[in-house]
Amino acid sequence: MIMLRNGTPTRAQSIDAALRYAGKGAIVTGLAAATLHGLQKFQPADRIHVLVGHSHQRTSSGYVLVERTTRLPAHVLKHGFPTAEVTRAVLDATRRMEKPNEVRALIAEAVQRGRTTPWRLHEELESGSDRGSALPRAVLPEIVQGARSVAEGWGMRVAARSGLPTMRWNVRLRTPSGLILPSPDGWIDEVALAMEVDSIEYHISPDDYRRTLDRHNVMTAHGIIVVHVVPSQLRDDPGTVIARLRDAYRHAARRPRPDIIAGW
Repeated sequence: MIMLRNGTPTRAQSIDAALRYAGKGAIVTGLAAATLHGLQKFQPADRIHVLVGHSHQRTSSGYVLVERTTRLPAHVLKHGFPTAEVTRAVLDATRRMEKPNEVRALIAEAVQRGRTTPWRLHEELESGSDRGSALPRAVLPEIVQGARSVAEGWGMRVAARSGLPTMRWNVRLRTPSGLILPSPDGWIDEVALAMEVDSIEYHISPDDYRRTLDRHNVMTAHGIIVVHVVPSQLRDDPGTVIARLRDAYRHAARRPRPDIIAGW
């Protein structure tokens, strides 16, 4: 493909050229497709990943990554481009990633934003090749258990090391009268103990910070003990977080459990 003007091609022009190069029936997948589906918590890929039928003879060239497959998926049109549905696109992207946190971020975003479900991801993993599947297979159980971000995935592993009862994630809470309470990031139901992962990403304005304080105040007003941590503590200093959780658990176990209903 030759551009008839100076300058760097736009992303759309690059995708269009990649599809034209790959030939009839080519479908965008991977991170380029994830972008077309509206996902964004990843670094843009240097290459446009396209799928073609196994009998195609085109090979990768330049920024175009051509993958031949016997499982060419049905496509949807996104911004005018034939695009692999989001479950396949996400897993095609993660199969080529090397960092677990990048895999967590992409899968968690796709699930949190309702683009796919853990069960669809599991089915696609089971149906596809084992090549490159180790990281997404390792991360998916965290998402099934409720983690909606990389930080919550870290929190899940830290909580599992604490020796405390199982911590559930993003559960719904209410009072016996039906009052809906904030859903904490982590929840130990036996003693009504919550863990909140406070990320600067979500506290960039006074209103964001006020909402966090409101959540804390509502939970504590109903007798819930709340432990606040930041992502860097979960990643870099898990021992301190574990000690805080154990102290909070002992404190929570000494008082009568508040009448909070979880997971309704």
